[in-house]
Amino acid sequence: MAVQIKRSSVAGTLSLTPLIDVVFLLLIFFLVTSEFEEEERRLDIVLPTATSAVPMIGKPREIVIDIDADGDVYLRGQTTTMEDLEKLLKASVASNPTNQTAVIRADRNASFQPVVSVMDVCNRSGISDYSVTTQEGPEG
Repeated sequence: MAVQIKRSSVAGTLSLTPLIDVVFLLLIFFLVTSEFEEEERRLDIVLPTATSAVPMIGKPREIVIDIDADGDVYLRGQTTTMEDLEKLLKASVASNPTNQTAVIRADRNASFQPVVSVMDVCNRSGISDYSVTTQEGPEG
């Protein structure tokens, strides 16, 4: 005697289309909201080491100023003069007077004078919240 098992009609009509739609919407959401590459970090700069260094967390309103080993100052990947840097920083402070920050990324082989000059330009422009980045190194 053969036993017959009835198949449920619900399992035959189950559609995966809404599930696939939700997965695609989530994928699009994460692609749109993620940052792929920051333009300021394209320069090949070797950062100095410090024992208390923390990873740099990008803020939406911070300005990243790079200084290479030769002492050249870069802003958004382009070489800039101190006068042009000061004009841009003053314009940034004018549009964002309370929260404007600057991050100074100097190569470890750069002399200290360009770093001090950039700090001075930040102070003259009205940016008192600036930092110099380092990378984590051995304690000692």
